[in-house]
Amino acid sequence: MTATKTARERARAELTQEIKDEARRQLAEVGAHGLSLRAVARELGMVSSALYRYFPSRDRLLTELIIDAYDAVGEAAEKADPGTVDPRERWTAVWQATRAWAKAHPHEYALIYGSPIPGYQAPQDTIVPAARVAQALAKVLLEADPHEPAVTAPMSAELRGQAEGLARDLGANAPAEVVTRLIGAWTQLFGAISFELFGQYVGSVDPSDAYFEHLTGQMADFVGL
Repeated sequence: MTATKTARERARAELTQEIKDEARRQLAEVGAHGLSLRAVARELGMVSSALYRYFPSRDRLLTELIIDAYDAVGEAAEKADPGTVDPRERWTAVWQATRAWAKAHPHEYALIYGSPIPGYQAPQDTIVPAARVAQALAKVLLEADPHEPAVTAPMSAELRGQAEGLARDLGANAPAEVVTRLIGAWTQLFGAISFELFGQYVGSVDPSDAYFEHLTGQMADFVGL
């Protein structure tokens, strides 16, 4: 009985992966807005009703693909951190690994950082995986005892409260000024990657390898490393 159940579970897991792989292939062809469960089923030689037993809706399939993408880029960032070297080297490694993953998986990157998908609302279970790159950056920063910048912009009470709440969520004893600098660097990281992948640097810093390396150092300075 146990062996039969294990075989059934294995078969279900394998077919689930095949469905997601085909959906990713379709993302490359038609984008997230054109993803269709019927088309996925047709390409896999399944009837639509059978596929719905695995993913009851297009949105559920999209959510699984989004979570997978966030986990994949997060894992790349986490694994890149050597943990024992100079903080700026650790910071650079995380930035470079995040960019490398995005360039190797442009359609999955576009799924999570591109245009919003009409009619789709991401559920709560995407939040934790979406934070993994930010947490990898925070780990480097908070273990480095960052220095305070010479000049800081005034911070509203609302923003200070948000930053202090985020610090608690991260389990970090970090001042609001450090947290807001981290958010700024995180935004710059994905802004630069998006500009590169979506062609916004054409005619300026294209190819953008040298600029990205420079920006990585600028943001290390900015956060106090």
